[in-house]
Amino acid sequence: MRIVVLAGGIGGARFLVGVREYARQVGAEVTAVVNVGDDLYLHGLKICPDLDSVMYTLGGGADPERGWGRVGESWTIKSELAAYGAEPTWFGLGDKDIATHLVRTTMLGGGYPLSAVTEALATRWQPGVRLLPATDDRLETHAVVDLDGAQRAIHFQEWWVRHRAEVPTHRFVFVGAESAKPAPGVLDAIGSADIVLVAPSNPVVSIAPIIAVPGLREAVSDGPAPVVGVSPIIGGAPVRGMADRCLAVLGVECSAAGVGGLYGSRTAGGLLDGWLVAEEDEGTLVPEVTVRAVPLRMTDEAATAAMVRAAVELR
Repeated sequence: MRIVVLAGGIGGARFLVGVREYARQVGAEVTAVVNVGDDLYLHGLKICPDLDSVMYTLGGGADPERGWGRVGESWTIKSELAAYGAEPTWFGLGDKDIATHLVRTTMLGGGYPLSAVTEALATRWQPGVRLLPATDDRLETHAVVDLDGAQRAIHFQEWWVRHRAEVPTHRFVFVGAESAKPAPGVLDAIGSADIVLVAPSNPVVSIAPIIAVPGLREAVSDGPAPVVGVSPIIGGAPVRGMADRCLAVLGVECSAAGVGGLYGSRTAGGLLDGWLVAEEDEGTLVPEVTVRAVPLRMTDEAATAAMVRAAVELR
């Protein structure tokens, strides 16, 4: 069996731990197509938050309390940058994490595409799944906001980390998406998959940037593999993060039904054949999509693997 997972953020990373365990049980191969919309340059370094969250989590190096960054991290360089007054001060880079960014930036500067760099970085972490960025090209999520008396676009990380999503927001735009191409291996993986899973990631800023890459949405929605999504909303609230604020910008209800409807059914030009929701949301209806309620709390690897098994059986 070949499994492709569309993923981003901490929820996607933790879900992939369960996908990997399920794959070990059944002898499946897993390819994760990961969001790059959060990527940005800081202090001359290329930062890929979602790729790193997935890589560190699967490699056993993520901080389990924060849910992002490296376990046992130190912050000497951050303190030194602050002492110089070097901006931005609102985004902290840990010392261990900076080593990853230095290697990535050096390789990118040497002409290697992001997909090749990701593969090279993963040789250290041995994530147990194939990690592919959605695209090697520039693609950044920006928020159009009212700030300092004017409407302007700011990078999603500034919106999320600096402003905590508390500024008036009109929409999100995926800068560079229209000219981006799927990274090598992405379309082949989707085309040969036995199932495509949509992780319980933020639907607006983790999954949407992936399928904004031309050809990628079509590969998923028109491909031969069934597509099953897992709700990131339980009982009307996001499990973590600020998906509710992102959904509000789009005018979408923060519920399992709201997100399922946002993705839509494949028969109506959307993405989904199946939609896995929490037991708290039993009775959720999404037109032309098969819905099943199961426990969705990713409390440990076994519980998450059971979620994945339920998603696969829903196809």
